[in-house]
Formats: sequence, C-alpha cells, structure tokens
Amino acid sequence: MNLPNPAIVAERGAQRLPRLALLLFCAAYVIPGLFGRDPWRNADMTAFGFMASIAQGHAPWWQPAIAGIPAEGGLLPYWIGAAFIKALPWLDPALAARLPFGLALVAVLVLVWYTTFHLARTDAAQPVAFAFGGEAHAIDYARALADGALLALVASLGLLLLGHETTPELMQLLACSLFIYGLAAAPYRETKARIAVLLALPLLAASGAPAMAAALGAGGAWLVRRSSYEQVRRLLPWLLVAVALGALSAWEFRGWAWRVAVDGHAKDPLRFVSQLAWFCWPAWPMALWTLWRWRRHWQHRHVSVPLLGVLVPLITSLLMNGSDRALLLALPALAVLASFALPTLRRSVAAAMDWFSVFFFSAGALFVWAYYASMQAGWPTQPLANIRKLAQGFEPSFHPLALAVALLGTAAWIALVRWRTARHQHALWKSLVLPAGGVALLWLLAMSLWLPLLDYARSNRALIERLRSQLPTEFNCLAAPGQPMSLLASLEFQGGWVIEARRPLAQSSCQYALLQNDTQVTLPEGWSQVGTVRRPTDRVQHYLVLRRL
Repeated sequence: MNLPNPAIVAERGAQRLPRLALLLFCAAYVIPGLFGRDPWRNADMTAFGFMASIAQGHAPWWQPAIAGIPAEGGLLPYWIGAAFIKALPWLDPALAARLPFGLALVAVLVLVWYTTFHLARTDAAQPVAFAFGGEAHAIDYARALADGALLALVASLGLLLLGHETTPELMQLLACSLFIYGLAAAPYRETKARIAVLLALPLLAASGAPAMAAALGAGGAWLVRRSSYEQVRRLLPWLLVAVALGALSAWEFRGWAWRVAVDGHAKDPLRFVSQLAWFCWPAWPMALWTLWRWRRHWQHRHVSVPLLGVLVPLITSLLMNGSDRALLLALPALAVLASFALPTLRRSVAAAMDWFSVFFFSAGALFVWAYYASMQAGWPTQPLANIRKLAQGFEPSFHPLALAVALLGTAAWIALVRWRTARHQHALWKSLVLPAGGVALLWLLAMSLWLPLLDYARSNRALIERLRSQLPTEFNCLAAPGQPMSLLASLEFQGGWVIEARRPLAQSSCQYALLQNDTQVTLPEGWSQVGTVRRPTDRVQHYLVLRRL
C-alpha cells in the first residue's frame, strides 16, 4: 500500500559528514576517561573487583568473589576483564580491564551507524521523488541519516558516564546494538545478520540480562515473521536458535540472577519521567517526532525495528523501579529512531537546538576552565575555595598534556560553532552536530583538566590511604561486615589486605575491623576504637577503625 512519505530531501541535503571529523568526534568521546584514573565508586569499582579476583587468583573463574562474597548475574563480562588483565600484565590492572569495554563502546557506535544505514536504504524510508529529479540519492541519504544517528547517540546524556564504566551493562549495550543491527541488515547482509543475532542474544543473557534477551528474541521473531522481505523471513530459524542459545548461556553463566521484578517501593512516576527526560536527551523528543511524522509507517522496518529496541529496555526499566542501567540499553535504538526525524525537522526547531547547544555547552566549558584556572593560578579565588571545602586534602597538579588536549578540544568547538552559525547548512545531520560536539567537549575537558580532582573525589584511593595510616604494616585480616561491595573491592585490591565480610563481627577472627559510623552504633564487646576515617568528600558518613582487645 502506497502511503505518503514525510521525507522530502533534496540532493544537497544528503551530504555526508567528513570521515575525519566523524573519527575525531568518536575519539574525543571514547578515549578520555580510559587512562589515568582509578575505578570509581559503586558499580565501576565493584565490577573491577570481581575481575581482579579472578586475574589475581583470589577466586576461581566460575565464582568470582570480593571478600568471599560471590558475584551475582552473568559472569561473561568479568571473564573478559580478567582475561585482559592476565593478557596485559605490564599495564595497570584497572586500565587493562577497561580496554575491552572501551572497545565495546566503539563497537556500539559503529553498529548504530550501520543499523541506520541499512534501515534508511529500504524503499519505505526513502525520500519522495521529485517530478523533475534532484532528490537525494538512496545511498547518500542513508549515509547522512547514519551520521545523524551516531551524533544523536554521542549527544545522549545517559551514555556519557555509564558508557565509560567497566560494568556488565556495557556488554549488554553491545549485545542490544548487535541485535538491532542483525534485524536491520537482514535484507542486504544475510550472513552477517545471522551471525549478529546468534551472538547478540547469548551475549546479552550471559552478561546478566536473560529476560531482556528473551523479550527481544520474541519481538524480533514477530517482526521477522511479518516482513515482506524474503531474506528477512529466512532469519526466523536463526533467531529461534539464538533464543535457545541465550537461555542456555543464561543457565551456564548464571545470568538468571538479573532481577526483573516490581519493587515494593515503586518509584514516583513523575520522577521517572524527569529521569527519562534528561537521560535520553536529545534523542527522545526527536524519536517522538519520528513516531508522529511516520505514524502511517509503523509497520515498516525503519520504524518497527528501533521501536522494538526502545520498548523492551524501557519496560524493563519500569519493572526494575526506574533503573537507569536498564534504560541505558534503549539508547542505541533510540538514536536510530531519532535519526529519521531529521528529514522532517522544521528549520525553527533545528535553530533552537543549535542556539541552546551553543549557549549551554559554551557556558559549561567556561565553567570548567574557570575552575581549572583557579586550581592552577589561584584566580578567581572562589572556585579553589569551594574545591578545598568539598574535597579536603586535594592538591592541584599541572599536566602539560592535559592542558594541550583541552586547548585543542576548545579550539575545535569554537571552529565547529563558527561553521554551524556562519551560514545556512543543508546537511541532514546539521542540527545534531552541536549537541554531540558539546557533549564530547565537556567530557574531554572534564577528563583532562578536572581528572585529578574527579579521581580524588570519586575513587576510594584517598580513603584507603587514610585507613592505611591507622593500621599496622602487618596483621592477619580486616573485618568489614555489611559494607558496600565497592568499598570491599577497594580494601582488597587497592589496600592489599585480606578482607572478611561474610561473618558478623562477633564471629570474626580478624585483629582489626572497619565499621560504618552511626549515631546508634555501640562498640561490640571485645573491640576498642583506635581511629576514625572518612572520604574527603563525605561530611556525615564516617568509618570506625576497631582493634580486637
């Protein structure tokens, strides 16, 4: 059935983003944060602790553990990190474990580009043919939309921090991207599509998300069965095999431990909506615009495939009490869906996005530079005073390479703003180049100029050093029952101590103990307090250092 197509694109609008500029965008987004820092608190440090427990021989491969507490969920991401630690012994273990996850982020960017490229090549997604010619060519149009999808993903705020961690969610993100690529490439790359789905669902299940793997497999099978492409319908048996392999890998890798259940304390719906609004910005309003403008084409592949990739993680996030880590898995498909809004975007909306990006990210860059100048030169004075108040004990240091990288990034941003605002641009991706460039700029500045400060504030290194000064050089073990897993990992792998966390303090045989301070805490019988430690950024939470009498 012939339906009116909302995409009206002239030939000059299908310009491709220069490959060098696209590579620089990706490099400025992926590389900062890989080097020169410790694993940060909570999920990042916890995941590294499980990887290090395997690599350093503290736990077997089939049961990674921190302080004797075994890992929950899929084991495959921990195996990958541990394998890189063992394969690269000359590197810092945290850096070695981070490398495969950085490569996974690169693969996600590449897969989003090719997913959009294949979906935009379908007949239903092509722009309207002009009466006298001059419309965009099919391949050029697909490349322009693919460039826009990649920029939309880079501009997504939710990917910025979670996408640079060393956590199982990044492998789940790779698996989701690989799955929608397999569905998108089926009409043109049958072999690659089959390999993609056969790898994606087992990888997703083995990384701790088997329920999502089953849901994606069921939704994908329904789409494939109804497709008008014979090549796509031939993907159905391979998809069913992938679902079976996903179930098998979830069993083998203990992936069924990933919780998908309604929490008794449900999240406020308004709070979840607000989280969704900033986490998926700027892709979500563009995706909604796509669904509206292409509302008569929902059954076509360029809408239905990314819509499946968005709905499954979104529903999973709701069932997991608004989990941002489940919502993270929707970002690749959301970026693909957002790219199809570009041919229908009004000029006034594009201009508003541009000017908002210019002012917001330029102000953010000035803020970063002002604090850096205060740390290095002492002027203005107030930022340095704020830093000394919030991160007690931090001493600024000068790194010429970081300054050079930050200057190059700032110069590139100024050139990009000048290019975008100097004259009218016709490329489809023009409205996303400033949001993506602004996010990459702020991440680059933060991971160069502010990296020592952020590492001091967000890692447990300072806490470990303060604790080390209150403990003797040699003792049998440190009891830390009830402490967070990230703190236990820091004690074990940054402190180098033997940690006992599974038994209550009354049953412990350790000479020393670490107990979280509480207004109601009373010292256990047989223990005395020898000191108090806290993180430099904490004002309320303290830890008591105890010694057995």
